[in-house]
Order: sequence, then structure tokens, then C-alpha cells
Amino acid sequence: MLTRRALVQGVLAQPRAKTNLLVITADNLGYGDLGCYGNTEIKTPHFDAFARQGVRFTNFYTSSPTCTASRAGLLTGRHPVRFGLNYQLSAEENKRGTGLPHTEKTLPQYVKPNGYATGAFGKWNLGWAPGSRPTERGFDEFLGHRSGNIDYYTHIYNGDLDLYRGVEPARVEGYSVDLFADAAIDFTGRHRARPWLCYLPFNSPHFPNPKNRQTGETNQWQAPDSFFAEYGYSPSEPDERKRYRVVVTALDAAFGRVMAHLDRTGLAARTLVFFYSDNGAFMLPGRGLEVQTNRPLRSGGVTCWEGGIRVAGMARWPGRIPEDRDCDALLSAHDVVPLAARLAGANLDPARVYDGIDPLPALTGRDHTRSRRLFFEWQKQQAVRGGRWKLIRESPQAPWQLYDLAKDIAELNNVAPGHPSTVTELAAAFARWRESGEGNSPGL
Repeated sequence: MLTRRALVQGVLAQPRAKTNLLVITADNLGYGDLGCYGNTEIKTPHFDAFARQGVRFTNFYTSSPTCTASRAGLLTGRHPVRFGLNYQLSAEENKRGTGLPHTEKTLPQYVKPNGYATGAFGKWNLGWAPGSRPTERGFDEFLGHRSGNIDYYTHIYNGDLDLYRGVEPARVEGYSVDLFADAAIDFTGRHRARPWLCYLPFNSPHFPNPKNRQTGETNQWQAPDSFFAEYGYSPSEPDERKRYRVVVTALDAAFGRVMAHLDRTGLAARTLVFFYSDNGAFMLPGRGLEVQTNRPLRSGGVTCWEGGIRVAGMARWPGRIPEDRDCDALLSAHDVVPLAARLAGANLDPARVYDGIDPLPALTGRDHTRSRRLFFEWQKQQAVRGGRWKLIRESPQAPWQLYDLAKDIAELNNVAPGHPSTVTELAAAFARWRESGEGNSPGL
């Protein structure tokens, strides 16, 4: 068996090997919704096995606590503040808007010149005007939906069919999670002879949208009957907490089928799989479906508290990344673009400011992120994460609050009064980032 040192040296000695990259995201998955993150009620055997086969992230952050902006950050390697998409697209913008500016270079566009096949299967949510669609932004193939939380079976979003193959509407029967997993399996299988990038943004387990229902229909979590049977539930089970468990288990099974395909076909050894949730679970009062959990984190989606931005995530690369290890390095969804460039032997644009770093040293056991700072802004909320500290305020007019996440991951005890110099330092770093656009470079 290779030692960790040998694994690290082997990976770092071959930075330009053309390795497949499979990027998988869940939609609004709670930090505490998986067994490998402490959940004892939801069955997630495939995610749990995946965590044992690679590294589990304990300090991984998404770009933004909401869907559109978080996906924009992932695909560009840049904070959405930089290009004006630090907001959630409306239903109309999802149908006809530009969304992600055409001046932004996307993840597949970095690797395609180096011979990569590129495919995307699932939720887009970044604009659908001509020039904005996935196959116009670097992906060779696309099967998925342009907008937000579609109906899992009818693929309706706010009354309209919202499933597309390429740029054309597609009428395909089936549970959307399975359709996207099957498309990824088909794509990666067909391109075994060349390197590929596969982006698999599942639409699950996003809460159900009442606007997708006909008059008189119940708005509830949806999954195939077989997964209700796994829990001994009826498909007509009215308890939303129980129904949510079933939805996550159905997602787990689809994820597991994709991993089994890689293992069965011999693709696993030359594929780095990177998984995370696009943002934390929403904890919105009064909606009646608050059945997820971000425990032990505070709050949830659409906030800059830890429950909105720190998310579950894992990575696997057999023989290259050590198995069964927690990675506590400070990592971000912005790091996927630098990672893809490294694996493909591609170059980043020296004239463009990136918010990501190459995470491969951290994944293989060398943490170079201890001096790193991550910056967040959503609506009026602002935050900085650096080392053990988290600085946050609810609006630019509100006082900064400081939390020692090494001791207080739940953000319960504001220690700003006792650490004025730390508050001043991090607040100044945020101001420089926001005003100069320098991002979270080490110099900040």
C-alpha cells in the first residue's frame, strides 16, 4: 500500500496528466443530512462509502448561499460579485435572461482545447438567452433544466416544461435525478478513449415548488416508490420529514450508480470525483417543509451564517488521494476551476482575477490554506473566514460579529469585544477585497 507521502509525491510530480474530472453537486443538501456527516435517520450508504474511499471536507465553502450565484462561482472560479451575478435569477430571467455574462470563461472552456469531451446533466440556472445556454458556454452535451426546482417527474417549472436536450425542449419520462445520473453514465462511457469533464448538478433534494402543482395537488417531496419501501413507508406517507429522508436516499442511490459505473468500467483510477452541495439547506420559517438539517451549523441557505455557506463535500481519486481521511483545509467551490486546469494541463488567464486556488495539495495531505481568507456577500450580509475566525455582519450598518469556529462552530458566542485587533484586521481585509476586487489572494 502506498504511504501518504508517496501518494502526495506521485500526484505533485505529474501536474499535467490529463485526468477525467467529474463534478457533482447536490441542490440545497443540508450539512447534517448525510450519514457521513452525523445523520442517523437518513440512509446514505453510497455517500458514506464514498467518504471512506477518499477525503471528507470539514471546512469547504460554496461561493454563495443561493443557487444561481453559487453555480456562477463554481463554473468561473470567481466570486459572483466580480461580474454582477450575485443574485438569484428570476423565473423570467431563467427563461430568457443572459444570466452569467458572456465575458466570463467557464469551466469546460478551460479544458476543451486540451482534448476534453465536456458534458453537463442537471440544473443550469444561469440564463437561457442565445449565447447563455450550456452548449454555447463550452459543454458539448447537455440534458437538464434551465431554471430552478422543477417537478421531479413532470419536469415542469412554474407551469412550463423545463427539460432540454441541448437547446431544444425534451420530453423524457422518468425521475429527474435518475435521468441525470443515466446521462452522466452514458456520456462517460461513450468517451472512455479520451479525457472528459462531466458536470452533474443534481436538482435534488431541493424543496418542492408549489407553482409546479395543478390545482388541488399536494406539494410534497417526491421519490420513486421503491425508496419509500426501503423505510417501510407508504408512497402516500404524509409526514414531510419522512418523505425528505426518502428523497435523499434516492439521490444517494443515483450517486452510487454513477460511482459503480466508474468502478466497473475501470474509469475510477483516472477520474477525480469532486462532490459538494451548492449551498446549505434552507431554514425558512413558515414554509411548512423545514425538515432538513445543517446541524451543527447556524441557520441556512440565503444567509452568510455557516449553515448557508459551509457545505458537505468530498473527493475521491483512487491511488492518488488518501482514503478515509478528513480534510480540514479551508477550501472553496472556486477551487474547481484551478483544479480542472491542473488536471488538464491548461493555463488560467493571467489577466483575470481568480478566487480559487489549486486544492490538490490539500486533497493529498499538504494543507497550504492556513493563511487563506474567504469572502462572502449576499444581499446586505457580509462575512470573512480566515483561519479559526469568522467575521460577519447582517448589514453594512451593523457591527461586526466575531466567532472562533475552532471552539464555536455553531456561532453562538460573539467574541468581538475580546478580540478588537482581529476584528479590525479582518474587516480591513474585507474592505480591500470589496473595493479593489483583489479577491482572496494570500496578500489579503
